[in-house]
Amino acid sequence: MSAPFGYFVHHQGRGHAERAAALVHALPRERRVTLFCARDDIFPALPPNATIVKIPSLFEPPVDAPAALANAPTPVTLHCAPLGWATIAEAVAIITGWFARERPALFITDVSAELAQLARIASVPCVTVLQHGARSDAGHMAAYEGALGVLAPYHADLEQPGRPRWMLTKTHHAPGLGVEVPAITRDSARMALNLPLDRQIVLAVAGGGGAGTPATPLTLGARAEPDTLWITIGEVASEWHSTPPGNLRHMGWVGNPEHWIAAADRVVSSAGNTTVHMIAGLGRPWIVVPEWRYFEEQHWKARMLDAAGAAVALLHWPSHVDAWADAWTRAAAIDPATQQRLVEPKAARRAAAWLEQLGGWADAPAAVAAPLIAEPMA
Repeated sequence: MSAPFGYFVHHQGRGHAERAAALVHALPRERRVTLFCARDDIFPALPPNATIVKIPSLFEPPVDAPAALANAPTPVTLHCAPLGWATIAEAVAIITGWFARERPALFITDVSAELAQLARIASVPCVTVLQHGARSDAGHMAAYEGALGVLAPYHADLEQPGRPRWMLTKTHHAPGLGVEVPAITRDSARMALNLPLDRQIVLAVAGGGGAGTPATPLTLGARAEPDTLWITIGEVASEWHSTPPGNLRHMGWVGNPEHWIAAADRVVSSAGNTTVHMIAGLGRPWIVVPEWRYFEEQHWKARMLDAAGAAVALLHWPSHVDAWADAWTRAAAIDPATQQRLVEPKAARRAAAWLEQLGGWADAPAAVAAPLIAEPMA
């Protein structure tokens, strides 16, 4: 039986779990995969070769976190490493105990720089997921340097500048990994959603990892276009001074966001990875307004989408009607083909094949195992 893969899945948002599910489905059925996550309710359906092991959160303080250690300095090689948290000790024990029992071929982390380093210390080959953002700090670079491979769930054309050559050498780009783009027309989507066929529709898409899209800028945009139907999906944060017009509808969380995107004529969204690839795959005039994330993740993704000619990136939400009009004028010039090439339908299959290649060391005789290490760092 093949040595298993381990997989840490961050529980913020849905994108990490969706990527993991896509990869597990694409792996051979004989490859057992154990998923470690603080939540077991965020995953799509998984195949029988996958098992979820629920671990304590690495990021949320337990009730008995010692106040006396709260201000202990954090080393530059770590990000989230508080002292005295029994929950972290338990999570690490669960994972390292599994390492010792199962002797995995690979441990994939999406994402934790600390767990990537833990795997290297435990002598377990690691693959770490790469996200956009200012990640040249010592903690991230230690994770990337120690990893056998780096998995980037986006197109190489969206790669941000400044990545070192040694890092790109062992990076596999998987454009749109975990995102399925439906083959559905605008009118078919509208009929399924009971939306009018003869009216312009603007869709605002909020991601699942933050506090929500502010409603007030949307009221400005909707009020300026009374004949256009403005719809929001996802979390929306209302303010007391927001006065919504009648052509603005808040739908909340929906189970089929891709159909709402397909039904729209124009889209404005945050820059979460799943959201970005759903919209790019369908191709629409598109404005991206990044939400706050650690390491400027969404700001960098929005910047690279704009540079690739796939979206109009704004640093903040429009605060007046002319700002909306200018952004929509620029978005109208975007070629949908430029957006759609950023999503690869076979991304999961190719990424799974790459992981199988990296994990092949565990099945090869020690004397003839091919080296998997990339060229030395310059």
